[in-house]
Amino acid sequence: MKSVASVPGFSLIDSQLKSNAGVLFVSLKGFAERQAPGDRADALIRDATAEFSTFKEGVMVPVNPPSIPGLGTTGGFEFWVQSEGDASLQRVEEVTREIIARARQRPELRGVNSTINTRSRQLLVDVDRDKTESLGVSVDEVYSTLQTLFGSLYVSQFPKNSRLFQVILQAEPDYRIKPDDLQNMFVRNHDGKMVPLKAVATTRYVTGADIVTRFNNFTAAKITGDAAEGYSSGQALDAMEALAREVLPQGFSFAWSGQSYEERKAGSTAGMVFAFAVVMVFLILAAQYEKWTLPLGVLLAVPFALFGAIAAIWMRGIQNDVYFQIGLTVLIALAAKNAILIFEFAVELRHKEGLSAYDAAVGAAKLRLRPIIMTSLAFILGCIPLAIASGASAASRQSLGTGVIGGMLGATLIAIFFIPMFFWGFETLGDRAAARKPSADPAGPALPEAGGATDAPH
Repeated sequence: MKSVASVPGFSLIDSQLKSNAGVLFVSLKGFAERQAPGDRADALIRDATAEFSTFKEGVMVPVNPPSIPGLGTTGGFEFWVQSEGDASLQRVEEVTREIIARARQRPELRGVNSTINTRSRQLLVDVDRDKTESLGVSVDEVYSTLQTLFGSLYVSQFPKNSRLFQVILQAEPDYRIKPDDLQNMFVRNHDGKMVPLKAVATTRYVTGADIVTRFNNFTAAKITGDAAEGYSSGQALDAMEALAREVLPQGFSFAWSGQSYEERKAGSTAGMVFAFAVVMVFLILAAQYEKWTLPLGVLLAVPFALFGAIAAIWMRGIQNDVYFQIGLTVLIALAAKNAILIFEFAVELRHKEGLSAYDAAVGAAKLRLRPIIMTSLAFILGCIPLAIASGASAASRQSLGTGVIGGMLGATLIAIFFIPMFFWGFETLGDRAAARKPSADPAGPALPEAGGATDAPH
């Protein structure tokens, strides 16, 4: 660790001032000084969570900051339990605690917790309204005095040295630190006399919720957590939704916020982008070859690249995240490139030299083997720094680089043996389809001789 900054009395998860909460901002040293696997931020959070779980004096939740500033207050997910009916806060806490207990048994989740607490000790001030009115004191004045002395009250502002300063009234800390200080407060009645607050107000301790939170206009409780090691954020979100559907009773629902909401909102776009990329490649190749069959042969090389990419991240234990999905989109063009190199020469050999589909496929495969190997190896070697990256954003670079390298290996070592066969197969099918079509007479229909009789009516 490099430094630690503390903010007592502030709950980062709730973004609220709470007397029984605090936050520590821990800055780590540079990556060059944290080369050991146990010195990474995720490893430190995992170890700290295990250590803090033994503390009985309070609850400590180590979290990462959000990967995208502004989307949430912490890293991981933000899950809201909403009461859409008239359930009490105690009932909301019961349901929330049940979900947390079930979530801690799921292998996909870690660090699942919530700050909801409906048993917090509170000081309640009871104001005798009848007695207040009989003494000539306005009830509004009583509450205004309590706010001013125990809280604060903005009353005015004034300019000084080209700056504007606010005037805020508040009692000195020594005079508002104990409940008994209420006995030393006075309020003016309608006759201008000072009436002690203790004559119209009494205090007692009660239990209640320290913070009443609302989400989507519903009474709600926020649950924070993260994906366990070896699981993706999508798997963690799926696990929480499955738990919510099992546990939530009638009148309750769930919702996402922060980065989790954006991830769920954009979760289906990756498949749409991938499908759109495949369609665009198909249409461009169809226009180039002026055929509908050869582009299909080119695109059949893509599954081999996808297989190599998935196998690569599986062997390294990398998550299927958005960076890997970006790499899959790149692999469409890279895998199609190898097939295009063979198909282009095979088409020329067949049309210009009159070779059969089989001979053209074999000849093109022999001619283009070296360029395919050279370009593929050059790209693979160029992506190695991404696959072994360290430091800031290392996870995203490793995911992207590993997926692309595995995909290119699959497209080069496996697909290259099938691409000529695809060309031969589609060309053979095209020839058979053309042979089945009736050939048209180029001379056109026979015309009757001049002066001869015909069956056609005049």
